[in-house]
Amino acid sequence: MLFTESAPFLLAGMFIAGAINQLVPKKWIESTLGKSNSVVTAAFIGAPLPLCSCSVIPVAMGIRRSGASKASTASFLVSTPETGVDSIGVTYALMGPLMAIARPISAILSAIMAGSLIALFGSKINKNQINNSKSADTQNNDTSEKAISSCCHKKTAKPKSLFDKVKASFVFGYGQLLRDFMVWFLIGIFFAAVVTTFVPENFLTQYGQGVFAMLVIVLISVPMYICATASTPLAVGLLLSGITPGAALVFMLTGPATNIATLMVIKNELGKRELALYLIAVVVSAVSCGLLLDYLFDVFQWKLQLTHGDHSDMVGALYQASAIILAGLILFQLQKRYLKIPYKSTH
Repeated sequence: MLFTESAPFLLAGMFIAGAINQLVPKKWIESTLGKSNSVVTAAFIGAPLPLCSCSVIPVAMGIRRSGASKASTASFLVSTPETGVDSIGVTYALMGPLMAIARPISAILSAIMAGSLIALFGSKINKNQINNSKSADTQNNDTSEKAISSCCHKKTAKPKSLFDKVKASFVFGYGQLLRDFMVWFLIGIFFAAVVTTFVPENFLTQYGQGVFAMLVIVLISVPMYICATASTPLAVGLLLSGITPGAALVFMLTGPATNIATLMVIKNELGKRELALYLIAVVVSAVSCGLLLDYLFDVFQWKLQLTHGDHSDMVGALYQASAIILAGLILFQLQKRYLKIPYKSTH
């Protein structure tokens, strides 16, 4: 059910993500943010980009070494993995428009808070120190590259012709991007199905609501390596077991923005103090947004629109066809990954 409901939106999101991947070059991102210290600019540029928790790392490193401030780099590192065009589509499909709106807004606010904290309280470094540190950065690269190489592909030259770009958009959206999140996405779908079948409704409400429940969600989500799209069905499973919409939002924000690879790179590229400020900002902003969302749901008596699968015959056929296509793509990518078939990256 959840797989079928999310399929058309996920396919559309991956297509848009592939187009963005071709139309918005990494060099443009690096040059734009490299000339600006604005955490707001970094947050808004990062929000729609189709980069997961791991693939955002080399882009952020390039931005930093192009001259961007630590604050802008951190802002980009938060907003990019927390949301994206593909995850917004899946959120709308599985949770309805309210959560699909709340998610990117919260991600941008979280990114601005992270950048602002680092700008105010982070260690100061001037441009000469940045230039001098580039040689030292090559040593840090060893650690950073290890974190990146585990889930990111080597960059290749951009295709030139229009046909090549269209082809590369499909290859990236339905290839590399799908490979990045498909395993956790399937785990999330399975988890939600198990909860729906075996877990009593409102089971988790016995453990409390509000700040305490959200902090428990933080402890669960922070160590996980999960991207924004894959976190969505997991959040649906948690909602079905009794957590509030705000707590689900906390899970979808903290999980993608905090994983060991990202934290290692932040420590090496930005510093230990910046790492602490980054974690504080992500957790505090996520919990704050979650509390605000729960308050709005309570005051305005909003109803969470979890998917139920009620469609007309024509629309239902579209969903089923999309599910078949998505399942075929996932099976194809799974056999490429586990049968070790060479993969050609477009980025």
